[in-house]
Amino acid sequence: MKTSARTQPTLFPFESRIMTGVESLHLDNGIPVFLIEAGTEDVMRIEYIFKAGMVREYLPLLATSTNLMLTEGSQNHSAEEINRILDYYGIFLNPAAEKDIAGITVYFLSKQTERVLGLTEEILFKPVFPGKELDLLLRKRLRWYQVNREKVQNLAMDQFFESVFGSHHPYGRQVAEKDFKQITPSLLKDFHSKYYRPENMAIIVSGKLHGQTVNLLNRYFGKLRSKKIFIEDTANIIGGVKEKHMHISKPGSVQAAIRIGSSTINKTDPDYPGLKFMNSLLGGYFGSRLMKNLREEKGLTYGIHSAVSSFELSGFKLISTDVANKNIQKTIDEIYREIRLLQTVPVATEEIKVVRNYMSGELVRMFDGPFALAESFKAVWEYGLDYSYYDRLADKIKTISPDEIIRLAQTYFRIDDLYEIIAG
Repeated sequence: MKTSARTQPTLFPFESRIMTGVESLHLDNGIPVFLIEAGTEDVMRIEYIFKAGMVREYLPLLATSTNLMLTEGSQNHSAEEINRILDYYGIFLNPAAEKDIAGITVYFLSKQTERVLGLTEEILFKPVFPGKELDLLLRKRLRWYQVNREKVQNLAMDQFFESVFGSHHPYGRQVAEKDFKQITPSLLKDFHSKYYRPENMAIIVSGKLHGQTVNLLNRYFGKLRSKKIFIEDTANIIGGVKEKHMHISKPGSVQAAIRIGSSTINKTDPDYPGLKFMNSLLGGYFGSRLMKNLREEKGLTYGIHSAVSSFELSGFKLISTDVANKNIQKTIDEIYREIRLLQTVPVATEEIKVVRNYMSGELVRMFDGPFALAESFKAVWEYGLDYSYYDRLADKIKTISPDEIIRLAQTYFRIDDLYEIIAG
């Protein structure tokens, strides 16, 4: 049957449960390992995760610099030698330090499993943090920092996190130029010794697994022991600033960056799946209310987006857009207008259906292939959850009602609680 360009294609609602297989085990020394056997190509992905993110640093840049320096030289290999090995065997290695966790992810052919495990064990537990390479890294990062400080988007985002979480908490603490001069090899070694420890680690393996994966993991990681006991300091207290409205002046800027939001619940809260749905409706996808109003109908911005994100100690919601300076107040007024509508007027069944189908499609994509499975598992494992979180999310997508959307909007998007940051 032919359909015209204006006829919507047939929709097939997402009905199935999230069916995945994760084998959980522990190495001889207690390191948790999660195996996700999937895929048809002889390719594997291993992610080594440590509770070594920015939330645990006592100086800005410590977590990220420590993580980036892991591949800059070890007890047995220089940085050049490490890169040569990676290139020769087609190993892709990606270091990353986030707000709560840090580590490295490697992609490689299954036949290279033993070689990869030997190299990554050395990179993770035997780095030397050479001074010359650290100086080069810090100079490069300082140049990027200086360039980014000229962009109103970055100024607004940095101030948003400081306002929401407080300048003394690692979630909100901003980086300054002076911080690049404080980082030394000895500081990195100290941070590494405290947080890159076997008892602070987990391993997620996915792909078409090598038959000896578990035995090899035990050989290279199962006998590791910490040399000393470390008791972690109590986390800093999260405390947003009192000032809810802030304008960062950037003379000469053509546009202004607007960031509106506040702290909120994280994935451990039962309301989180519903809040994700409400956020998608408000500004979480291209057909959202904010996009239709501010982009399509009024032409105030090229794009506007809202997000609800989760951290270990908190969560945050954020509406972000860039507009011409003359349209700042009109844009802010329209954002608040859309929030108030969600708080007072029931959403039409047809609109809920559209968001329901969009989110169902996104949920399916989150489980498309072994590496996506691994990412989705990590995204809930961090919070002490499992794949059943996605079953609850799928259920909420299918069953959320207009009354519940109103309740969520009134509870979690109170306008008086929102921080309003403008840079421009």
